Amino acid sequence: MHKFKQLVTDFGWPRIIIFFFLLLLFVAAPFVRVRIDASLSDMFNRFGQNAVFVLAMVPMIQSGCGLNFGLSLGIIAGLLGATLSVQFGLVGFLGFFGAIVLAMPFAILLGWLYGKLLNKVKGEEMTIAMYVGFAGVMMMCIMWLILPYTSPNMIWGYAGKGLRTTITVEGYWLKILNDFLTIKIGPFFAFPTGELLFVAVCAFAMWLFMRTKTGTAITAVGSNPDYARASGISSDKMRTISVIISTMLGAIGIIVYEQSFGFIQLYTAPLAMPFAAVAAILIGGASVNKASMVNVVVGAFLFQGLLTMTPSVINSALQTDMSEVVRIVVSQGIIIYALTRKTKVAK
Repeated sequence: MHKFKQLVTDFGWPRIIIFFFLLLLFVAAPFVRVRIDASLSDMFNRFGQNAVFVLAMVPMIQSGCGLNFGLSLGIIAGLLGATLSVQFGLVGFLGFFGAIVLAMPFAILLGWLYGKLLNKVKGEEMTIAMYVGFAGVMMMCIMWLILPYTSPNMIWGYAGKGLRTTITVEGYWLKILNDFLTIKIGPFFAFPTGELLFVAVCAFAMWLFMRTKTGTAITAVGSNPDYARASGISSDKMRTISVIISTMLGAIGIIVYEQSFGFIQLYTAPLAMPFAAVAAILIGGASVNKASMVNVVVGAFLFQGLLTMTPSVINSALQTDMSEVVRIVVSQGIIIYALTRKTKVAK
């Protein structure tokens, strides 16, 4: 009994309830004519699409900067890298990794500026981050119209300039990760091996980094800034490094998402993406001051499982399309719950 109580305490009632609710959805699926194999395939794919976004939350949480509602800045950097890759006509793995390389200078610059700003507003990071992310996306709505792109696959044909709202990556690097070593079972199930391997490499790299001297210093700044300062650690420097890394991961995350989704979405599309990542890391058991790789994996899996199964089962049962409504209710509800519940501050 004691071990059971400890397990419940460690895992948390919210995650246990969500897990059994997800399990219930899978049990109900066949009765409303929802295919289990297709749903599992979609869930694994969505997990791979979004896991790097969730991973991007870790360094900023660990440094004490809180939840990265300004992840849109990293997404903007990734969009710049992706559009430049298409502009230069890069295809295959060269196009995918070329997009990441091209995005990195933008991510580092935006992350550095973003980090400097957050150091000026300590204690209000999440509020300012949300504003900065919103402002960055609105500014890019103008920039996408005036940047000198010339690829006919991206610009508005009638105007001869300005990028389209949605740009396909078909013919460039569509599903370049998903199709790598993919495992297909029947006509409906495909396991995106390459995509999940890429996510695993990113997570392992982050796990290793957080155990380096710099990573340990970042954690020290977030958990006990006074002790870190007494040890000669520059709080502002570590916080800035964490923001840069988070922004870089946001850039990588959107490129991973695009190769799987099939399109580069510009203008206001990045506005909602940080909220899903925030909801996932919180549902995984993280708080505003502590996060781990386990929180990333559990949170991304549970959250994407809910977003995959809940709309499918409800739509099929009610014979209507409530997908977007369900997604909004689930994601925003998780954020509200997680941010308003009482949590102990990590020491």
